Amino acid sequence: MTKNEEVLSSNLACFKKKTNNLQGFIQVRAAHRRELIDDYIELIADLIQERGEARQVDLALRLGVTQPTVAKMLKKLIASSLIKHKRYCGVSLTKQGRQLAYENHIRHKIVKTFLIDLGINKKIAQRDAEGIEHHVSNETLLAFIQFSKRFNK
Repeated sequence: MTKNEEVLSSNLACFKKKTNNLQGFIQVRAAHRRELIDDYIELIADLIQERGEARQVDLALRLGVTQPTVAKMLKKLIASSLIKHKRYCGVSLTKQGRQLAYENHIRHKIVKTFLIDLGINKKIAQRDAEGIEHHVSNETLLAFIQFSKRFNK
């Protein structure tokens, strides 16, 4: 192999490694962006189930943020067709929003069950699942399900 071919081969290997790293970073950034949307949708669904409505003030209190911060996010969720909001009324989920809330609930349940099956305390598993569920691929979720099925035989 010539010197030029060695350099080219080395650069190609480095490029492939950087590309793999870049794909990982892109995936994590996308998960972070979606995490906030998911958290709002989950909370709206929970409030509707608990209280019959989801008000901006309740969202702000539960999330520990200001009402203007919530208002900003609600505008994004409306633009994404995930919620409906009538002035002086609570927030409601659209069909698409309800579907997302359901999917998030299932993801959370799968991760939490997996963590409990690993021997993690239920309270800790609940808290940890809240963060993990947003960053786990569908392939990994399927592996969690398979593990839990084998574990619980």
